[in-house]
Amino acid sequence: MPTAKAIDYFQLLRRPYDELVDMYRRRGPVVKTGLGPIRFTFLLGAEANQFVFANSDLFRWREAMEFLVPITGESALIVSDGAPHKRRRRLMQPAFHHRQIAEYVDTFRRNADQVIDGWRPGTVVDAYAEFRRAIRRSTIELLFGDRLAADEQRLGDQLQLVLDLLDLLPFERLVQERFGLPTWRRSLAAKAEVDGLVYEEITYRRAHPEQAGKDVLSALVEAVDEDGDRLSDEEIRDQVISLIAAGYETTSAAMGWLVHELVNAPEHWQRAAGAPYDDPAVANLVSEGLRLHPPAVMSGRYVATEFEFAGEQIPVGSQLVISPYVTHRLAEIWPEPKRFDPERWNPDRPGYHKPTPAEFLPFAAGPHRCIGATFATVELQVILSRLLERVTLSPVPQRIRPIGYGAMRPRYGVQVRVEEVRQGQDV
Repeated sequence: MPTAKAIDYFQLLRRPYDELVDMYRRRGPVVKTGLGPIRFTFLLGAEANQFVFANSDLFRWREAMEFLVPITGESALIVSDGAPHKRRRRLMQPAFHHRQIAEYVDTFRRNADQVIDGWRPGTVVDAYAEFRRAIRRSTIELLFGDRLAADEQRLGDQLQLVLDLLDLLPFERLVQERFGLPTWRRSLAAKAEVDGLVYEEITYRRAHPEQAGKDVLSALVEAVDEDGDRLSDEEIRDQVISLIAAGYETTSAAMGWLVHELVNAPEHWQRAAGAPYDDPAVANLVSEGLRLHPPAVMSGRYVATEFEFAGEQIPVGSQLVISPYVTHRLAEIWPEPKRFDPERWNPDRPGYHKPTPAEFLPFAAGPHRCIGATFATVELQVILSRLLERVTLSPVPQRIRPIGYGAMRPRYGVQVRVEEVRQGQDV
């Protein structure tokens, strides 16, 4: 008979989202599962998250995120550990400071409005796909600058071929790589083309510092720490590519789920309509969307030092997995966890509970918290505020199902009917 570990693994493949929560209920906070050489240890729940975040010295990221290297490059922040990680994060941090992100708001707004301007009352649109285009444009403009953004369609198409690797399961990715199958070859060719474009732009920026813009690439080229250290060309390339991989798919997925929830909850839509992007009403909608549909369903670590948790020994070499999705759907933390309830984020609500970083972790926490968390959150708030102000939508009957491991997206998109499009205020 199959072992409990094998049964859990097959169930995860069959229904990976709800099975995570069920597995926690059946087996507790520590679940060891796998099949053959594929072995995982899940640490589930808020206490497990807190342990992992507080004991980062027990883990390494490189081995856990090795599958990302063909996409992000060898020196990307997400595959870095120890001193190299601290150094790269320190040099990147100014590009994601709150003051810098405030400079990006007009770009977010302009690209959201460009999408909305194309809608006509009475038509049905795929809101996920539509805002995905806006987010891709904004991401390319703000990461790469005006010169590369002028060829946004070509660059975006090549990047998508690279990002398609994220949807492959580890075994599928291994087979693609081992046998050089078409998906793998197309992705590597696209990555080489994107790398060439980025290297050309880095060379141009270094030769023309007077033309530096407010984009992330300019900030990384100019970055220097107190010791005079700078990022190499390879490091800069890897950071901007990894930011695309980590941010573009996840942010557009989060926006799709937000529209799906709001179009079916008009009372929340009306409550926030007309509010500026930084209003608490808009921020609460985004927080609730990220709670209910965290794009990163799971996050991995490699166990570098043996440890004990909840009475279980976790040996060196284990592939460790934590899950924001599980934590965000536990009733002991979030009453009625499957209900879209933005008011749970209102501090004036009776019984309000401010979640800890171990309870609400759409961008992880600790030393490896996503460096683009504020960038993504502000972008979602800006796009959502424009949608709420300018458009009236109604739902279209459809079955919404999640898909994707790198970013949990709404399969088949989010179909909505456009009832009204308003001009909106220029702010």
